[in-house]
Amino acid sequence: MTIRERVLETIEKEGPLSERTLFKALQVNPNLQKEMKMLLKEMIKDGSLYRDEESRYHSSKNEGLMVGRLQGNEKGFGFFVADDEDQDDLYIHRTKINSAMHNDRVLVKEIAPKDPSKGEEGRVVAVLDRSNERVVGVYDDAGKFGFVMPDEKKISEDIFIPSRSKNGAKSGQKVVVDIERFPSDDKKAEGKIVEVLGYPDEKGVDILSIAYAMGLDLEFPKEVLDEARRMPREVSKEVAQKREDFRSATTFTIDGADSKDFDDALSVEELPNGHYQIGIHIADVAEYVKAGSALDEEAYQRGNSVYLINEVLPMLPKELSNGICSLNEGVDRLCLSVVVELDDKGKVYGHSIMETVINSDRRLVYTDVSDFLEGLRVDDSLRDLTEELTILNTIAKNRKKMRDHRGNIDFSFKEPYIELDDKGHPIKITVSDQREANQLIEEFMLLANELVSEEYSKKKLPFLYRVHEEPTAEKLELLNSVIRPFGYHLDLTKDITPKDIQELTQKVEGKDEESLVQTMVLRSMQKARYSDERYMHFGLAAEYYSHFTSPIRRYADLTIHRVIKEDLNHELNQHLIDEYKATFGDIAEHISATEKAAQEAERKVVDVKMAQYMYDHIGEHFDAKVSGITSFGIFCELDNTVEGLVGYASMDDFYRFDEENYVAIGERTQKTIHMGDPVRIVVVGADPILGRIDFQMEGDEDHGEK
Repeated sequence: MTIRERVLETIEKEGPLSERTLFKALQVNPNLQKEMKMLLKEMIKDGSLYRDEESRYHSSKNEGLMVGRLQGNEKGFGFFVADDEDQDDLYIHRTKINSAMHNDRVLVKEIAPKDPSKGEEGRVVAVLDRSNERVVGVYDDAGKFGFVMPDEKKISEDIFIPSRSKNGAKSGQKVVVDIERFPSDDKKAEGKIVEVLGYPDEKGVDILSIAYAMGLDLEFPKEVLDEARRMPREVSKEVAQKREDFRSATTFTIDGADSKDFDDALSVEELPNGHYQIGIHIADVAEYVKAGSALDEEAYQRGNSVYLINEVLPMLPKELSNGICSLNEGVDRLCLSVVVELDDKGKVYGHSIMETVINSDRRLVYTDVSDFLEGLRVDDSLRDLTEELTILNTIAKNRKKMRDHRGNIDFSFKEPYIELDDKGHPIKITVSDQREANQLIEEFMLLANELVSEEYSKKKLPFLYRVHEEPTAEKLELLNSVIRPFGYHLDLTKDITPKDIQELTQKVEGKDEESLVQTMVLRSMQKARYSDERYMHFGLAAEYYSHFTSPIRRYADLTIHRVIKEDLNHELNQHLIDEYKATFGDIAEHISATEKAAQEAERKVVDVKMAQYMYDHIGEHFDAKVSGITSFGIFCELDNTVEGLVGYASMDDFYRFDEENYVAIGERTQKTIHMGDPVRIVVVGADPILGRIDFQMEGDEDHGEK
């Protein structure tokens, strides 16, 4: 029996115990009391125990308590969302919240509801983990003190700021607040302003606000910057001599016009047998960022770079990301390369992974390469490279056909491109093009990722994989219920393969129901994640898949680069293997979480910029399509991907959501609204702080709240 199990057994048998009584019952050696106190803290944090106001320890299981998160509401109440997915959400009255704030991890006890018709209720017994230690909001000065109203509206109360903690903030400014005392029954939360961001309409304040609110790191610590500045500025002859030399090969990068870090390059050479040797050269970041260094620890904490439209929060300082690690034109750079032999049909005949040195001949831009490949024009930058680009494009297209044949799932969702003026205000929103050059690069990166993953899986060495499990049975049943009225059906009596999903998306292409089916297919998919255990990537229909090609911006890639380099140099001893086996699971979980946080921040910035843009178009009319149907309203999307909500309360009838058929039906008129229906809307509101846009149906402008 573990010490954790003994603690639980003792408390469950003898009831709530003080620390002293518990230690006596367990006969804890005085020399081990420090470790025992740490264990009790861990058990409180994970919800196994809780401590009451008299400092006695209780068993959560004994008292029927549940662990989960509080979802706040701007009106002061909340909902408890349990970790146990089988547990229904519980309504938490504002008097039963017990100082908890939105997204706090809490212990909750179910209580008898005052009104059984409104569902089950709960009471927060204890807060296990605070999620709002730092808050962003607008400051309101009241003389000797002030208040901050959080941007996050689910935090319903403002935060008290004493005079000593104002930090020079003025009314109306966006500020960052560290909470020093959390709310109690009779007092607001109290905080200290640690950063004044500026007024909301000042350039960059909106993006800074989101970054701070999401807990993203904006600055690098001094020791990290110092370490980065000590890095060499160029590749030494001694290091270059120890590597496969590709400096004489025709090599180039293809990236966006604004890119500053280049972590992949391609080379191509025709072989005597008529095949082609393609070099997929990836920046050797692991050569410079050593495990356990300050740079490494910071990169791990960040997990990935974050792209917030015109702002980048890099995983590594620019001295590395834009300097020695970046495959800049005309300079020697170290790479970890996958060198592949293929024919022009895309068939792979063999590959090698090796440490290399390259010297990129040319820095090419996606637009220029696409213009050439699509027969539009030949830019001067492509001089002497048109033959190589043509070969690569032919192979890439055939590789894509091969992926499609095995069941690769293509989603045709439009991505927005938001153009900002010099003050950071959005002036134009268009659809981002996925053109020939982008697809060319994508195919070779996918190829490298698959080859590397397969090789190291078969070597049975510790590794990180990018996995994407098949959809759950429940989600597939929901998908079937939505597509059935349109005449489509998935045979759920057998295992659903990527090919089955692919065929469904192909059947709806160009039809009225395409948007609905594609949306529901996407919702049925699991989230891709990192894992130390290999599993297929369902969306790519790939048995083996890892992230290898972006070590400048993803810690996952940097991690497996280390394994590969140590394997190539015969440095993978049993000690390292055991260490990797023990830690890779935690690394996978951590970087999956940082990726999710980055995606949420990126989405939030897009939402805010779209709301800013539409604020300038309030009162204007647009053509749109129904993009989502819910119990509270209908989402409509413009041609440029801007999406807004039409609330049922603003419409010409009382609509109800028919979830089984995924339609909205008017009670009086029996009018049915489907996904993909064309509509004409008017913009009636836009909130740049919340990133929310409100539409009305054209003709319903005179309808108010019902």
